[in-house]
Amino acid sequence: MEPRAELAGKVAVVTGVTRRRGLGAAIARELVGAGAAVFIAYFREYDKRQAWGVAPDEPERIISALGEQGAGIELDLSNPSAAVELFDRAGSRFGQVDILVNNAAHWESGGIRHVSTEQLDRHFAVNLRAAVLLCSEFVRRWHASAGGRIINVTSGQGQAPMPNEVAYAVTKAGLDALTLSVTVDLLASGVTVNAIDPGPIDTGWMTADVRDRLTSQSPSGNLPRAEDLASVVRLLCTDAAAGITGRIVRMQSEGTVENLRKELASRRARS
Repeated sequence: MEPRAELAGKVAVVTGVTRRRGLGAAIARELVGAGAAVFIAYFREYDKRQAWGVAPDEPERIISALGEQGAGIELDLSNPSAAVELFDRAGSRFGQVDILVNNAAHWESGGIRHVSTEQLDRHFAVNLRAAVLLCSEFVRRWHASAGGRIINVTSGQGQAPMPNEVAYAVTKAGLDALTLSVTVDLLASGVTVNAIDPGPIDTGWMTADVRDRLTSQSPSGNLPRAEDLASVVRLLCTDAAAGITGRIVRMQSEGTVENLRKELASRRARS
């Protein structure tokens, strides 16, 4: 990869980077391409249980493609000690972490008639508790006056119903609340906190019928790609985004990403 200087010297932690088609892999590639060092967390056992599956050496191949600027660890984020372990390993490999991207997610189908305590707990442990603990660990170890970035990859649960996905919807909704609340706590810290709702992206889970239905419902007539999400993550990590915090970027809303690009270009021009 030909690094750009945009994020040179920065270190990022990105969770949920198990499959090459996944959102996490696209984010990791984009950040390395912008000059950052990236430490990923992956967890094969989850993807093995899903319809899309995962190749045995897929995470290692992702890391290898990142080159010297990439490294990672297999980690079950539902373990309460995972946040400390992840930051210990990332710090040992690359130094202080400047960017945290909470991308990992747990999903199971199930409506309100069939939800169980165990299913709720599985979703909560990864989708919300792990994200909160990772944010907390990031802040505890932050020792700079500017440049810190926390980005939470959320979902569209606040925009429209998500039938038969009650455990997923309610736990991902917590990421929106986390983003807004932590923003206020960190206003004077040099750390910005934002969330991105990318809309439906086909990373291998869509059937042809689902893809056609979602495409017909899209305001643009197209579905976003993993690379589109990754480019927004990169934009929010740049120096020009230092004053942007507490936002939930809805990529499917018309003009949202283009307006963000224009705002950042204006900030660069004024700096």
